[in-house]
Amino acid sequence: MGEVRETLETTHTFNSLQLQETLKLSSINPDENTTAMKKLTQIALLMGLAWTGAALSNVRAADDYQLGPDSMVKEGVPKGTVTHHVWDQSEIFPGTVRDYWVYAPAQYCSSEPASVMVFQDGGGYIRENGSWRAPVVFDNLIHEGSMPVTIGVFINPGVVPSPNDDSLPRYNRSFEYDGLGDAYARFLLEEILPEVGKSYNLTNDPNQRAIGGSSSGAICAFTAAWERPDAFRRVFSTIGTYVGLRGGNDYATMIRKTEPKPLRVFLQDGTNDLNIYAGDWWVANQDMASALEFAGYDHTTVWGDGGHNSRHGASILPEAMRWLWRDHQEPIRANKTKSKQPIMTQILDPESDWELVSEGHRFTEGPAVNGAGEVFFSDIPNGKIHKIGLDGQVTVFAENAPGVNGLMFGADGNLYACVNGKQQIVGYEPDGKSFMVVEEHASNDLVVLPEGGYFTDPENQKVWHVDQNLNSRVVDQGIRFPNGVITSPDQSLLYVSDTRGHFIYSFQIQANGDLAHKQKYFHLHVPDNADDSGADGMAVDDQGWLYVATRMGVQVLDQAGRVNGIIPKPQPAWLSNVVIGGKEMNTLYVTCGDKVYRRQLRTRAALSWKNIVTPPKVRL
Repeated sequence: MGEVRETLETTHTFNSLQLQETLKLSSINPDENTTAMKKLTQIALLMGLAWTGAALSNVRAADDYQLGPDSMVKEGVPKGTVTHHVWDQSEIFPGTVRDYWVYAPAQYCSSEPASVMVFQDGGGYIRENGSWRAPVVFDNLIHEGSMPVTIGVFINPGVVPSPNDDSLPRYNRSFEYDGLGDAYARFLLEEILPEVGKSYNLTNDPNQRAIGGSSSGAICAFTAAWERPDAFRRVFSTIGTYVGLRGGNDYATMIRKTEPKPLRVFLQDGTNDLNIYAGDWWVANQDMASALEFAGYDHTTVWGDGGHNSRHGASILPEAMRWLWRDHQEPIRANKTKSKQPIMTQILDPESDWELVSEGHRFTEGPAVNGAGEVFFSDIPNGKIHKIGLDGQVTVFAENAPGVNGLMFGADGNLYACVNGKQQIVGYEPDGKSFMVVEEHASNDLVVLPEGGYFTDPENQKVWHVDQNLNSRVVDQGIRFPNGVITSPDQSLLYVSDTRGHFIYSFQIQANGDLAHKQKYFHLHVPDNADDSGADGMAVDDQGWLYVATRMGVQVLDQAGRVNGIIPKPQPAWLSNVVIGGKEMNTLYVTCGDKVYRRQLRTRAALSWKNIVTPPKVRL
């Protein structure tokens, strides 16, 4: 064992090969060296290695984890302060009352913004002689330089007090913690952290803000960072509840499909964790780890044999904090080149991100591209149509265009526009001069084909066909809110988005313009805080990918109707439409609230009004 003990003293130079060889030593006595083996687990964590409890199952009984020296008060280490507070003014979780505690290290100086770490179920973390002893760990790690000067915010879940002695309080823990969406992140960013900020100088740098928790508090921490990576980028999760209590089982799928976010994630769990009606915690955490690996995230895992408690998590808290805060002066970035996701390997240029194209509008909509790759979009409230030139310059194309919504070019080089307020479809010649096309029909979005086209009428739940002689007729009724409309690249299918549902409808286009074989075909993801997908405008590329503007961002679907990737919105506003344009026809443009953004693709546009494009055969 002398060789093992000597190796344990050289933590910072220990490498993976040494670790593997050490574990193979047959001379280790399980009865005498449980502590040494646990130290090896800690070393593996520091090295960022995935670790399994199976390797240790023969050298200890389950759940015998003990706190180490970094969880004990040390002589000569400056001691921070912990203050208790009550928050009962929440507007995001109305009526709730909760305790919270603020830890301030001895090294804190008000002239320098401090890093921040938030813990859920905060009362369990703050006691000096408790199970977690987080303030003690922070004291020791800040003193040795493994953590920056960090303000700790430890928050309990909210409770709505009972109105009388014969009734129960409303316990908000599962609602706040297990639920998905941005409510809890907003609670922190709009209520708690501003309140703490009245007394302490807190950083706004997301790279210097971490969040953590255990069980439901862990999924809450992940959700806050997932929803707001602009606010939190370091996640500490032990025995995380990534199961079907309130939709947490969706995370492994969403991580695999969504463009990687700039997060660093620590996961811990044990083989004896819960297995109940909502799912298997041990399996769910492994699914999370697999998804994070697939998507290329900076993450690590520590597996053990523990149950649904804090023993293992608390015992490795110091090592976890060292890993989480390592190189804390360097920004955390998404490693998109490491991702195995189709969204990164086949669709997006990994070197690009959203780029602002135009701002200062009221509500942007209807982007359309002409044969040269120039993009046009409408600002509905201001009654203008703007043009984005190939040089990126934005100019006004049509000054007096009140209520113009969806736009689409035709093979004749004219721009066609839905004017819903006037129940018209009008055309614009290249010089901006307008002419009437269709009257007395409400319209929202349209697609133009070499001969005729289609437009949607959401309020009346109708889809219309217009033939080459400009005669119009209803070809479908009954979609709850038919909105965006586009054809498949080969022009054989018509796709219609339902804003109030979670499907894109597919029809086969007949020779006379009729629509046949109606199917709820493309399945969209819906955010937890909404009842519908918000599906709006759409575009297609030469590979057959369908791009749909939704509440969750641009959802990219294959020809079989499956979401393969999700591109998050460039800003928290209504994502109304998408189009592919630019000089090389490989730039994705989106209209999002008051702005227009773009980013580069690996694919090129397929234009319904131009050429029939036969994409590669779909893989089933």
